[in-house]
Amino acid sequence: MRHVFGIIGAGNAHIFDAIGARDELEMVCVHHEQAATMAMQTYYRTSDRITAAVLTTGGGSTNGLTGVVSAWADSIPGLVISGNENSRFTRADNPLRMWGVQGYDSSAAVEKVTKHAVRVTEPADVLFELEKAYHIAASGRPGPVWVDIPMDVQAAKLDRVDIRRFEPDTAAGPAPDGVVARIVDLLRVAERPVLWLGNGVRLAGAAEHVRSLVEKLGVPTLVSWAGIDLLASDHPLNFGRAGVYGQRAANFVLQNADLVIAIGTRLAVPQIGYVLDEFARAAKLVVVDADPAEAAKLGDRVTLPVVADAGEVIDALLGTEASAAKGDWIARCDDYRREFPWIGPEHDDQATFINSYHVLDRLSDHMKPDQLVVTDMGTALLSGHQVMRFNDGQRLMTSTGLGEMGYGLPGAIGASFARDRGEVMCLNCDGGMMMNLQELQTVVHHELPIKLFIFNNDGYLMIKHTQNNLFSGRQVAVDKRSGVSCPDFSALAAAWGIPAFQIRTWDDFDTVIPQVQAATGPVICEVFMHPQQMFLPKLSLAPRPDGTIVSPPLEDLSPLLSRDAMREAMIVGLHQKSAELG
Repeated sequence: MRHVFGIIGAGNAHIFDAIGARDELEMVCVHHEQAATMAMQTYYRTSDRITAAVLTTGGGSTNGLTGVVSAWADSIPGLVISGNENSRFTRADNPLRMWGVQGYDSSAAVEKVTKHAVRVTEPADVLFELEKAYHIAASGRPGPVWVDIPMDVQAAKLDRVDIRRFEPDTAAGPAPDGVVARIVDLLRVAERPVLWLGNGVRLAGAAEHVRSLVEKLGVPTLVSWAGIDLLASDHPLNFGRAGVYGQRAANFVLQNADLVIAIGTRLAVPQIGYVLDEFARAAKLVVVDADPAEAAKLGDRVTLPVVADAGEVIDALLGTEASAAKGDWIARCDDYRREFPWIGPEHDDQATFINSYHVLDRLSDHMKPDQLVVTDMGTALLSGHQVMRFNDGQRLMTSTGLGEMGYGLPGAIGASFARDRGEVMCLNCDGGMMMNLQELQTVVHHELPIKLFIFNNDGYLMIKHTQNNLFSGRQVAVDKRSGVSCPDFSALAAAWGIPAFQIRTWDDFDTVIPQVQAATGPVICEVFMHPQQMFLPKLSLAPRPDGTIVSPPLEDLSPLLSRDAMREAMIVGLHQKSAELG
């Protein structure tokens, strides 16, 4: 390890002292433990190097839990080291809620959201448990691990010869040949195959083989939101990002397929919709996942579950003579892409406000060849993942599983340190900024070249839409009028000594963006958007002619197309629910 994130306290002071004595390690001091466990994630995503978050006891360790659950959901390995009160106050058999202050059974509290959680009880076992946890974090389906070290164990002295070491088991073998042969057989007979790739491919160390795989198979390819940067957006076989907030063309490709091969993506509800039987309903489904539970979770809907490392399966497929997809199917996918571009009339500017989708589409043209983008939630997540374009060498990362507000800025910090204090573009929103605003001091302290874009939509825009749909427009706790306000970010930037810009018009955009991209240190750029701007296209409830409500299938995104256009687009036939809408 080269960098470790954390906050010092009485409960981890000995650990900090040990880290401080190592010249090869730098302790990055954040201002909330949540930021440490979030930065830990993007550090790994950027560098493929596992790092650690060092937390103190009591509230210090509970503060870090959000980032741990996020890493658990997104399969990101990381080592969390927590201090604790002396062992005699935190025994597992302690009948008291709490013996002293701040001490509690943290390893038991987190065992459901970590791959491995342990309290060290013997000083000679500290290194053994750390090495074991590190190995577990990276093995199989990756994830966070937690090692709790009480203060008396931290402070103990012992002879080097008494220190136990961990010896890992032999690594797993390659994917079975028979399984790969079955995948090839399914590809050979398919008329409309689709390859769907997710971040599990990168976690398996196979990102560099994606282009070769796609071009060898000649198969129309989709990427999950967590895997957007696996394949250049302009690659002729990359047909986009399907899902509930998907791109219309990508959803048509998915929903008309007769074979879907999903590698390294867990097929969560935001990807496949709310009704399993309606997802790619004419397709056989192959799921490749290192986690047996993920491979099996869709039950009989999966034709071939493959429990294997994504990289091993990709290597095996590259060694086969798999036949290419039919040319007429690729031509039809090209038609979808041409007829249904990422930016549509639903993204027109509104009143005097510029639209976030247009902003991020145009921002893509200004990105540097090695641009790394970290997003928070809300506008930054939805608009960014629906329309931003990425080339080879550019990266995009966020929290796709837990989806916690406040991820963006700590995530940008972790990514910057992973690049030796390198440049990162952070897309945030006014609401999300308030969740970890304090980390601007971390940015300033280390002079990190983070380009922080803040979309100002007066509060919590996604929840405004939820309230509009559920409560006839009654809004509570979502904007300044209803109880939530955010500060003047330009004034805050001045207090921190950070240059700040504002974008309200397209003339502003053309003037400001080159300056932001040319900045060599931290910079803030606030983008003002309509406080009720819609996020479209999306899968939404829709009214039948008689006024009753229906939940359409995944291909029928709002704003709804004409029924004639839907019939023309659906090779497998118009779903009955869609027919009922017109």
